[in-house]
Amino acid sequence: MAFVLRAKRFDLSTGGQPFVVVIRNEDGKNFGIHAGDRLVLQVDGKKVIVQADLTHRRVKQGEIGLFREVWRENKIQNLQAVEISPFARPVSIEAIKKSLLGKKLRQADFDSIVQDIVNNRFGTTELTYFVASSFVREYSNQELYYLTKAIAVHGDQVRFNKKIVADKHSVGGLAGNRTTMIVVPIIASIGVCIPKTSSRAITSPSGTSDTMEVLAPVAFSVEQIRKIVKKNSSCLVWGGGLQLAPADDRIIKVSRPLSLEPYSKMIVSIMAKKVAMGITHLVIDMPYGHSTKIPDLASAKRLAVRFRYLGKRFNIKIKVAMIEALEPIGQGIGPALEARDVLRVLQQKEYRPKDLEEKALKLAGMLIELIGMARKGTGSSVARDQLVSGRAWKAMQGIIKSQGGEPNLDSEDVTLGAKRFRVVAKHSGKIIKINNQAIDELARSLGAPDDKVGGLHLKKRLNEKVISGEVLYTCYASNTSRLSLAAAALKHIQVYTISRK
Repeated sequence: MAFVLRAKRFDLSTGGQPFVVVIRNEDGKNFGIHAGDRLVLQVDGKKVIVQADLTHRRVKQGEIGLFREVWRENKIQNLQAVEISPFARPVSIEAIKKSLLGKKLRQADFDSIVQDIVNNRFGTTELTYFVASSFVREYSNQELYYLTKAIAVHGDQVRFNKKIVADKHSVGGLAGNRTTMIVVPIIASIGVCIPKTSSRAITSPSGTSDTMEVLAPVAFSVEQIRKIVKKNSSCLVWGGGLQLAPADDRIIKVSRPLSLEPYSKMIVSIMAKKVAMGITHLVIDMPYGHSTKIPDLASAKRLAVRFRYLGKRFNIKIKVAMIEALEPIGQGIGPALEARDVLRVLQQKEYRPKDLEEKALKLAGMLIELIGMARKGTGSSVARDQLVSGRAWKAMQGIIKSQGGEPNLDSEDVTLGAKRFRVVAKHSGKIIKINNQAIDELARSLGAPDDKVGGLHLKKRLNEKVISGEVLYTCYASNTSRLSLAAAALKHIQVYTISRK
């Protein structure tokens, strides 16, 4: 049975999920609607799945309050008549139950789940159970293919009419490691199409999109991306601003609060977007180590097998770089500080982080060899020539300008105005361990990734000797209250372990 109510637009947001409406308590009682119920809202022939909340004062009887996402995306006006009706439980719920019970899913099961995610038929609870089901039982290779295909096809498909469409992607989990923003302009500078779409931070203090946003806007439409790529052979944009594998972006919103990402979800998330973007050649950076997302080489090898399997199924040539990571890559942790590192490398500053430069050259070299533009073992040399000559920086300037940023920005300008304090060694000795997870926690206390200048600048590396009172790292934030939070966090976490020998 359907009911007609008058719309009242609220200037409130849920952050995108779920779509929320508010009904007067008395109307809820009359219509048999309880807080948390799923409803079908229909306006001008369009149906939207929403979640009900109840109130005794924000709306009058006969009204329905609409959160910003609901009225904005569906162009609903104040006092416009809308129709609501109960929402029947979707078939996809049975597929999620099946997964939670450890049973294998078919293509039809994944299609039903992904369709309901895309069409907003799932609330946070259903999405959370779907993500959690990945931990109950590891998906088979065939199931990974089914899910990747479902997520890729239920969204925009972007094609660039190029024989080679290259990409480089990191699985994340390692502080710093902002190699993508160096690899992309290197590859673009040799004329290869490399349209890079990235996510925001899930488990780390900054994602590539968070860091690139320090230099230029990253949210663009598909048509705008095509224009940027046509001009520069590349882009560095946020994939979440598109309808590119939209189901994955909604799953990420559930994963982010717990900083938790099952391996199957990570593989599918990466590969679905590569399929949707028409990628033909892909290098995957897979750092492993005791405090990273992937703990050891054995785990990395198992994941590499699954990436290669999906690459073969989707006709994507893949090279997986499994590199042990006992410490962060680069010195900056957090969007602005990582952007500064990237610019220092591209601008070839004397004090640039050499470890970040060398890793980026290695990955760029792998990609150059994979696409057949250099013999095996010579790709890094080609990449180095593009970097040292300034051609890579010129390519990056083109990307920044096309995306609306300042192409002549100097590396040292991105952290101007930040508040900071230094953390020093309490005793002399040798650095025997750097805790990646502690770095992430401290950087988030400093406001990263939302506060662009929040984060750390590391002064010391693994196995270096230090003396008592010597600076280990500097904390950055936009205000003193964030610095106070970091000081409190330092009472129970330790970034560096220093031996007394």
